[in-house]
Amino acid sequence: MTTDLNTLLTALYVKIDDEIGGTRWLGRPPLLSDSELVCLAVAQALLGYHSEARWLRYAHKRLSGMFPYLPQRAGYNKRLRSALPLVKRVIRELARDSDFWTDTVWITDSTPVPCGMSRPTVQRSNMAGWAGYGYCASHSRFFWGLRLYLVCTPAGMPILWALANPKLDEREVLAAMLEVDAELVARREGMVLISDKGFASKTFERELAELGVELLRPSFKREKKRFGEPMLKKVRQLIESVNDTLKGQLDLEQHGGRTFEGVAIRVAQRVLAMATAIWHNNRTGAPATRSLIAFDH
Repeated sequence: MTTDLNTLLTALYVKIDDEIGGTRWLGRPPLLSDSELVCLAVAQALLGYHSEARWLRYAHKRLSGMFPYLPQRAGYNKRLRSALPLVKRVIRELARDSDFWTDTVWITDSTPVPCGMSRPTVQRSNMAGWAGYGYCASHSRFFWGLRLYLVCTPAGMPILWALANPKLDEREVLAAMLEVDAELVARREGMVLISDKGFASKTFERELAELGVELLRPSFKREKKRFGEPMLKKVRQLIESVNDTLKGQLDLEQHGGRTFEGVAIRVAQRVLAMATAIWHNNRTGAPATRSLIAFDH
């Protein structure tokens, strides 16, 4: 099977249309179906178009054969923001349809999603009440925006994800994510969750143990060496490489969202693009499941 963007979008369209189906509309159905909308959003993220206006001009010129009808910028933006629940559902369905769904080892981390770079931007932003100031340790700088919390398999397939104010405690956010999907965790016996030192807490580990999840993290200098620590360095690099895929190849930090709804759908759009590539590579037997090279041109 040829591995390219057209093949990926065709497979995704068939998957969405067969498994999820289109939304029932009152009156005349939209000219751009939900399945086509999701495929269009994935293509935008994979091809690296931050501007919706530039993206639609490109799509009119190069993708008109795949998408007979393309909306104007305002219509595309409105449809995309309202499609957030659908995008979340598609991410979950793609994970279910991969070989990684039954993995009992998950890795987790949080990464900054900046939403403003200047004080005037912060003061007039519509993100007030959602975004806040946080510290990015990898860049040794403060930022204003949100944090993306991601729980994925070692292959990088997203299982759980959420956006939260960076002032919130990381353990509280992760505990809330696992509580919301407690049934998902309960189906797996012997679950292991690998994290960094930021999630260290006896109370948090006790809460995870009640859910049947064992937390593996690096030990502090004052602690005894924890079980499984020798393997943590290699595994920890996996979540760092997943974040690098989202930021380096899918331009997570250049989302361009100016409202919480806008930021949420643009982040979901990139998580979906990565999940789609992993799903397709897994189904076609590609040697590198998280490679986007075949789809970014």
